[in-house]
Amino acid sequence: MSQRLAISEVRARTYKPRDAWWTVLLVDPLASRLVQWVGPYRHVTPNKLTLAAFLLGLGAAACFAHGGYPYLLAGAALFHVSFVVDCMDGKVARLHGTGSEFGAWLDYILDRLRVLACAAALMGGQYARTGDLMFLALAGLVIFLDMFRYLNALMMQRVNSKIRRAARELEPAGGDAVDAMYPAAPDRLVNETAAAAVDLYRPFRDRLSMFLWFRDLLRRHRIRTHLVSGIEFQMAVFIVGPAVGAIVAATVGASALLVAFEVFLIVKLHAATKVLDAVRATDEPPAPPVRQPSQRRGEPVHRRASPA
Repeated sequence: MSQRLAISEVRARTYKPRDAWWTVLLVDPLASRLVQWVGPYRHVTPNKLTLAAFLLGLGAAACFAHGGYPYLLAGAALFHVSFVVDCMDGKVARLHGTGSEFGAWLDYILDRLRVLACAAALMGGQYARTGDLMFLALAGLVIFLDMFRYLNALMMQRVNSKIRRAARELEPAGGDAVDAMYPAAPDRLVNETAAAAVDLYRPFRDRLSMFLWFRDLLRRHRIRTHLVSGIEFQMAVFIVGPAVGAIVAATVGASALLVAFEVFLIVKLHAATKVLDAVRATDEPPAPPVRQPSQRRGEPVHRRASPA
């Protein structure tokens, strides 16, 4: 068993630079302590924690399926514990450097299955008690939005990576053009080896300049500006709604906010692509050199007569 690290070192090595506000405020303080405790035990692997989180999620689903309020409250508590353990797997992986591609796949798949099971159990249990078809519709809505959110996140990550690569390629020639259109900004995309920078999100920030102070406030506390992501959506549906006895209101409200923030991200991505297209348009490639017709040795050179 290795030596137990100080909590400050655990936090420094395992915390993400920015995370969901639910995670930062309500999960990380507990999860970091638990990671400090299990850290010396190398048999506690990220994949085992992922499986444990999934089993706890199935326990929450079993409580939700019963439908009565005490069981709903127990299900909400189990779902929160499941999420805390689910956050521990990534922290343990970062602490020991034991992350793997298979672990990332396992975490993603089991997270989706947990949401599927809990949504079917929660809404199915309420339908069994009330006979209201609205709960079946809400089950489909929750499953669809969760799948859409995470598939959209994967695709946007891929597109953003391509945009960053393209911006870096254009920086030596196109950076000056962009800086002329939009002055420098604090969170521009910067190429470490080039002096120029392509500020792809400046037009978007110009329209929302009044909110920049709020963004900076959140960042100082490691909270990302995407305030309603898949995490907050799940917590509203599976914790807040059952705990306060407002499943329908929590689900509908969280769904509306999730869609609004997804649209926000899509508009932001579109703004970045427009700026990148503008940079590409100003970065015209040089004209190819004019190639003279080849001549054979000894062949006289024919010149055009100069105009009179």
